[in-house]
Amino acid sequence: MTLLKRFVAETEKSEGHTHILLITTGSVASIKAPLIVAELLHYQNVKIEVVSTKASLVFFDAADIEKAGSRVWKDEDEWTGGYRIGDPILHIELRRWADIVLIAPCSANTLSKIAHGLCDNLVTSLLRALSPSTPTYVFPAMNTLMYEHPLTTEHLRIVKEVVKYQVVGPIGKNLACGDVGLGAMTEWKDIVQIVVDKFSLVRKAETR
Repeated sequence: MTLLKRFVAETEKSEGHTHILLITTGSVASIKAPLIVAELLHYQNVKIEVVSTKASLVFFDAADIEKAGSRVWKDEDEWTGGYRIGDPILHIELRRWADIVLIAPCSANTLSKIAHGLCDNLVTSLLRALSPSTPTYVFPAMNTLMYEHPLTTEHLRIVKEVVKYQVVGPIGKNLACGDVGLGAMTEWKDIVQIVVDKFSLVRKAETR
């Protein structure tokens, strides 16, 4: 029998720590999630939780995140079928916990959902409930023609001007699908550096 995972922000927060929420969505760039987690955990006083859509889990093994020292939260962790009034609500507890949110990668599908306010999974429910004061960064990742589609332009406008998220990228390179052009997620090391700079994180001493 699978043990039920519970998360309560009040008990999970650590004084003096930076609490980073990494969201992964259905883009091949989700393969970089374990690298982002492992690198951020090389810094002092950092805690990371990962929230993943079902599609994103095709591209990485959740066990790699756990080996690095974090956890992956999925739809089934919220919709367990055994909720009782007074129980913690996962997407609310996660947004209470987060000091910063990174949507890396943000697929065309999730971008559209954010722009339209949909709440049909753990990721989009969390984002809809997120405080406007929580710094939130969107790192688009999709095929070039998907990125150049006029609806993507409109969705990005809404995300930037209405929702007030910060959009970084995409960048141009050879894409996983074989096309060449804009659409690739910002390099994972640059994503880490945004967090390091924002919170003036200090790297842990190297052990030999």
